Amino acid sequence: MEDVIFASDVNAGDVVVLPGASAEVLVKQVRLGQGGFIFTVAPVGDDRPQAEQLVTLTAAARLHKGGHDLTR
Repeated sequence: MEDVIFASDVNAGDVVVLPGASAEVLVKQVRLGQGGFIFTVAPVGDDRPQAEQLVTLTAAARLHKGGHDLTR
């Protein structure tokens, strides 16, 4: 079951679905930037540095939290 959460509740290691997307991504880093939170994300299971992308979201942006357990 997916939960809807706010961008301000996301941490590195979370699996989320970004607004306007259907595929889940792994959040690798979260930092505060001008205009909102800057997430470094990559497709789940893709550890290549070139697969990473930066996404800026406001604190009010709503995300779907995926159901993956990535603890090792």
